[in-house]
Amino acid sequence: MPQPFRVHTGVVAPLDRANVDTDQIVPKQFLKRVERSGFGQFLFYDWARDADGHANPDFVLNQPAYRGASILVTGRNFGCGSSREHAPWALGDFGFRAIVAPSFADIFQTNCIKNGILPVVLGEADVARLVQQAQSKPGCAATIDLERCIVTGPDGAAVQFTLDEFSRSCLLGGLDEIGLTLQHAAAIGAYEQKNRQQPQFNRVTYRLGSPEQEKKPI
Repeated sequence: MPQPFRVHTGVVAPLDRANVDTDQIVPKQFLKRVERSGFGQFLFYDWARDADGHANPDFVLNQPAYRGASILVTGRNFGCGSSREHAPWALGDFGFRAIVAPSFADIFQTNCIKNGILPVVLGEADVARLVQQAQSKPGCAATIDLERCIVTGPDGAAVQFTLDEFSRSCLLGGLDEIGLTLQHAAAIGAYEQKNRQQPQFNRVTYRLGSPEQEKKPI
């Protein structure tokens, strides 16, 4: 189950790039893992590592001031490309709780919400200001208040953002599809109990190419 997101304060990491696709977030060669955990080590691998696999000191997330960052500020159309859910898994496993950008790819944005990561859409100028502050003051922090839908930057300036109410409720409650389903566990149990007492018909035969049900209890 995702961790609820209400109010979060964390170090801001600036990734001043547009059209960052999911293969850049987590390259395809690392998608063989079957569990959700452990993908953080592969985050932005081709940028974070050199040809020999050593850490690239010039990459922003390898710089000491940004280690432990939990808010990523980046360019428009973040998360474009393939729909792999491994991308938000890698971001979450690395420690990011929120991503701020002018726009997101639709499927990526949905996958973030399902995994407890808040995608915040702000205007180009507001994002550029956050990037500039994070670059000029490495290690500075911002606060994102989902209850009031406000981002407060390192300079104290507050900016309103919007998020549809269903996504907001899921993030506030730490709910994914399983969590939402379990909220109706009593009703599901009652339905199953009721139908367990009735005959079930599911045997199908085919005559002249048309399926006809044989009404025989199983």
